[in-house]
Amino acid sequence: MEICYHAHIDREIESLIERIHPPRVCIENDSCPDCTVVKVDSANRKGILLEMVQVLTDLDLIISKSYISSDGGWCMDVFHVTDEAGKKLTDETLMLHIQQELCATRSKREISRDTEMVSQKAPQAQQQNVPKENTALEMSVTDRPGLLSELSAVLVELGCSVTSAMAWTHNDRVACIIFLEDASSPGPISDPERLGLVEEQLENVVAAHGETGQKKSVRVTTLGTGRTHTERRLHQLMYADRDYESCRACDGDSSGEHKKGCDGTHVSVGRCEDKGYLVVNVRSRDRPKLLFDTVCVLTDMQYVVFHAAISSKRSMAHQEYFIRNCKGSLALPSEREKEELTLCLIAAIERRVSHGLMVDIRTDNRMGLLSNVTRVFRENGLSISRFEIGTEGEKAVGSFFVTDSSGEEVNPDIVELVRQASGGSVVTDHKSPHRVHQSSSSSDINETMGSMEPKPKFSLGSLLWSRLERLSGGFGPLRS
Repeated sequence: MEICYHAHIDREIESLIERIHPPRVCIENDSCPDCTVVKVDSANRKGILLEMVQVLTDLDLIISKSYISSDGGWCMDVFHVTDEAGKKLTDETLMLHIQQELCATRSKREISRDTEMVSQKAPQAQQQNVPKENTALEMSVTDRPGLLSELSAVLVELGCSVTSAMAWTHNDRVACIIFLEDASSPGPISDPERLGLVEEQLENVVAAHGETGQKKSVRVTTLGTGRTHTERRLHQLMYADRDYESCRACDGDSSGEHKKGCDGTHVSVGRCEDKGYLVVNVRSRDRPKLLFDTVCVLTDMQYVVFHAAISSKRSMAHQEYFIRNCKGSLALPSEREKEELTLCLIAAIERRVSHGLMVDIRTDNRMGLLSNVTRVFRENGLSISRFEIGTEGEKAVGSFFVTDSSGEEVNPDIVELVRQASGGSVVTDHKSPHRVHQSSSSSDINETMGSMEPKPKFSLGSLLWSRLERLSGGFGPLRS
């Protein structure tokens, strides 16, 4: 089965190249036995790769393999995708929605560094109850136990209700985005004086236990009709906060020792002399949204992806990128620039990795819920390494990853305390966000790691070049 969708082209406003070569998306289930193949063929422009990957990941699709080619003014990209259960896509309504969203990226403005366009879920999916105008707290500070509990308690005292929130921690830094409403009259907080007071009180909480001169950024702002894409913005906040730092094993130390929290991600940066590309090889554990996280940091560092090949085997993923900086300079990068690129890629991949006990809650949404739940963790000596909470109708739904500061296993009895604080259902699981096939044993993983050691030649790059002609033919003839 193959479905082709041609976006409507307004000949008065589209450029000549887009009228000659209109964007097209093909989705078919025949060429691969275990996945759906999504092919995108269109005129190229800055930022389009990130937008396409964002569309697919926002729909919770798993990208197991991809081939990217965007040289010469147009892009030709292929994605092998499945749903969260690892099955092919069969819902024609969902496939049509994917096609329309991918074609719509052609008309979207370039990705902003502050406010992002958000791809919607499938038409039948429930959207979070966030108004068109939002009051948001954006924060990047030094992480410490109990910080989130103290912040949420202050918000309750100030009469602010949390509608959704997300936070990541990495290298002793935390980035957090919390969407707020006025508890007395639901809607954004528009009074500048009150916004200033909220920001001042939150800064006091951050500074209370911090060292003089520590890096911190706390901002309460009212966003316009364009809603911030939370995960994209968290990457930007942590990159601006310089959360990346050297990991000896990832940085070539012969001892092979990884710093605490490092997940064994390895990055190498070389050069393709005849084409003037930087060649970046990344190998890491496979997981959902891995490609999105990698492309985010390349975009933030002002690199353009001309070609790429991404594949996964068992629990491991291998990504290879042929890139140049936005200025198109063919000059060799300095060792410092290569090291920064390496460390930023490692950080972007590992920000989303969380260890510890995962606590899922589902309960009636109410004022002070986040404060009640986080207070339970703080009073029991637990730290929150990552969390996400939002609303589905009248319900609050969220996930918290919690760890014990002493390094011991988290006591599962915490479930009952959280259930009492939330008044709803609570489920726990010692879970990592990596996607590992159930049949994979530890020996399988070690074997895969060994088979993916750096090689003298760029094997995925060679595969990419050999397949470009075949991929081009896969789109078939253009039809108006």
